[in-house]
Amino acid sequence: QAQIAESGGGLVQPGGSLRLSCAGSGFYFKYTAANWYRQVPGKEREWLAFITISGDNTQYADSVRGRFTISRDNSREEVYLQMSKLETDDTAVYYCNAVSPSLWGQGTQVTVSA
Repeated sequence: QAQIAESGGGLVQPGGSLRLSCAGSGFYFKYTAANWYRQVPGKEREWLAFITISGDNTQYADSVRGRFTISRDNSREEVYLQMSKLETDDTAVYYCNAVSPSLWGQGTQVTVSA
């Protein structure tokens, strides 16, 4: 079965860093472009970052540009989101998305708290 799964979430202080991972199984994740999203309860899911199949091009939302970096290791079938200078407003459930086939992970909680 084609699946993706996020990991790496947790509790971090403002100004800290976390690295999220998204692992694919049951399909060739390395042949699929990917996105990261996040969602806060009661609010619309927010797009954060995009990466091409080869990783040669990336795009970012204004809210995270300069602080977050999307990358991938195709030999491991994984996509990453390196988050730095975290703020309390970054608290959310973070989701990984494969473009084709269209897949979503279960999400991983990131809590930024002083």
